[in-house]
Amino acid sequence: MLTQYHKKNPLFKIMDSTLVQLPAPANISFMWNSGSLLFVCLAVQIISGLLLASSYSAGMSHSFNLITIMMETTDKYWLMRCIHANGASLFFICMYLHIGRGLYYSSFLFKHTWNIGVTIMLLTMAAAFLGYVLPVNQMSFWGASVITNLFSEVPYIGPNLVHMIWGGVSVDSPTIMRFFTFHFVIPFIILMMVVIHITLLHQTGSSNPVGLTMNPEKIMFHPYFSFKDIAGMMMIILLFLYLCMFHPLLLGDDENFTPANTAVTPHHIQPEWYFLFAYAILRSIPNKLGGVIALLLAVLILYITPFTHIAKFKSLMFYPGNKMLFWSWVWTTILLTWVGMCPVEDPYILTGQTLTALYFSYFLIYPLTMAAQDNLINI
Repeated sequence: MLTQYHKKNPLFKIMDSTLVQLPAPANISFMWNSGSLLFVCLAVQIISGLLLASSYSAGMSHSFNLITIMMETTDKYWLMRCIHANGASLFFICMYLHIGRGLYYSSFLFKHTWNIGVTIMLLTMAAAFLGYVLPVNQMSFWGASVITNLFSEVPYIGPNLVHMIWGGVSVDSPTIMRFFTFHFVIPFIILMMVVIHITLLHQTGSSNPVGLTMNPEKIMFHPYFSFKDIAGMMMIILLFLYLCMFHPLLLGDDENFTPANTAVTPHHIQPEWYFLFAYAILRSIPNKLGGVIALLLAVLILYITPFTHIAKFKSLMFYPGNKMLFWSWVWTTILLTWVGMCPVEDPYILTGQTLTALYFSYFLIYPLTMAAQDNLINI
């Protein structure tokens, strides 16, 4: 009777097709665990965010004091806030690994699945930025002032758009309320996009390390890969709890403990670490409009990767030249993150400009190098 009920119930059919019967390539490695880890991160962020939102009040004058009082006087609020703040870092670590794996093994050739994934990344960045502003400390206030002011470069409507975002002549209580509203809503939009992402993935199937597309050997997702995912989740959760319990402020900034002062600009404004590579690209362009365009292209360029792949094989395993290019690009991104933490002075200005040129040149050189190696193989 129970088995018949499972077969008839549409919810159990979906769970069975997603978590049990799903055919998966037999040769996928632990790099494919990042997808399940991202789902765990999203669940942690939504649950912890809902608990934090229940005791938050948006306002320029009192949000910082309210959070400080809650951290010092209530039981476990500090832990929930550390889980939410460090959970954002874990989310971006897993997301960058997921995207890096997709670039390395050419998962972007599943165009619709890839484009939805890049959209999820953009929404996650938006949610992280909005949430970073909500404590209204010195760094988040001035970070919000700098980033929202970039919208003034939008042709014709730029200044009016900035005033609409601010709700006045500067970042103030209406801005914080609007940021809180969108920070609360966007994760549920991300959840919806994740469902679409997984649905599209089921239509095409997962990629694999050797890039086989014609009848690769497949096995059931459970128990072979479900146990692997659970092992990866347990390991990451233990490391994450260690970070939250023993080093909860490791990834934060000292200015986060200073209330916002609208009259004093910090000596060096910088965002959280996961935005530093884009921030370094933004400030490496001397022209404001050019910097904004470069900032957008740093992420939007991922949308064009499915259309620039002209090689015969999918995986980089068969292209040693592109392997070297890929890891050079990874190190370029890491160095841009480091430059984003440095002051805007020589030699960091020139270093940032050089690394920015290398960052974008990868997406131009990558398909040409593959085509050249294909020609050598034919010869």
